[in-house]
Amino acid sequence: MAEPWEDDEVEGPVFKFLYVNRKAPYGTIYALESLEVVLIAAAFEQDVSLAFVDDGVYQIKKGQDTAGIGMKNFSPTYRALEGYDVEKLYVEKEALEERGLTTDDLIVPVPGAREGR
Repeated sequence: MAEPWEDDEVEGPVFKFLYVNRKAPYGTIYALESLEVVLIAAAFEQDVSLAFVDDGVYQIKKGQDTAGIGMKNFSPTYRALEGYDVEKLYVEKEALEERGLTTDDLIVPVPGAREGR
């Protein structure tokens, strides 16, 4: 008889997580920390969803240039989400419109902005 840690079929419970990103990508640690937590949860095969609202839509904006602020641009990491089976991404339509953005301005495909508020 195999020991529990030797059985590849042993699986734990799957939890559903929705992470709401509402802060700009730079100036605080919130955006980077959120991305890291999402990747960790997804690596453990949890059901992860992401919502981008308010200034959080800037986290997934194409063409970010961080040279002037001396920080590494981590936005390309959002492209790795698909490899972790994180496919449920939601963007608040009003947040995009208020910032002059469309879904074409985003680094990851979003099936369409959703109305919020």
